[in-house]
Amino acid sequence: MEDKMLNEKESLELISRMIQNTRSRMVESAGTPFLIWGYATVAVSLLIWYLVTSTGNYQWHFLWFALPAIGLPATYLSLRKREPQVKTYVDRVVSSVWTVFGCVAFAISVLSFVRPLPILFLILMLMGMGTALTGMVIRFRAVAVGGVLGMLSSLACLWIEGADQILVFAAVFVFMMIIPGHILNRVASK
Repeated sequence: MEDKMLNEKESLELISRMIQNTRSRMVESAGTPFLIWGYATVAVSLLIWYLVTSTGNYQWHFLWFALPAIGLPATYLSLRKREPQVKTYVDRVVSSVWTVFGCVAFAISVLSFVRPLPILFLILMLMGMGTALTGMVIRFRAVAVGGVLGMLSSLACLWIEGADQILVFAAVFVFMMIIPGHILNRVASK
């Protein structure tokens, strides 16, 4: 490949084209993980709520650890099916955001079995922040708004007590991840 000096206009056009290509690809690849984690979280939440309320046995909360067991392989498999592309800076930023928030959420979840914590509030706040940051990085308003709504809605878990918090948790994931995920996929298909 030949090195060519670009003038100012050509440089700006190249940068603009690269940003647009990255954004288009990010929008396309962002929808499916949101849907995987959103639907898995809602399904596991409703299952745990049903089992806890019908049996009175709080040991069912250990089923929360099914989320990474479902979400991680499903996300990996869904991303693996796509044709290989160059990983851009934006890709690395989004991946790093979710790696940090995911690890912190897992650590807090484990800690909540040792010491009482407002875990559903904390997880919603963390996932809302990760979703909002992803929306801001890829410049997709629906995702950013869903994340902000998730963060604000997490406060409901501080006022609602008992197993009903789980229903709030599930509902928040619907508009924080599932709806934005479908919007992302719809935009990407056009």
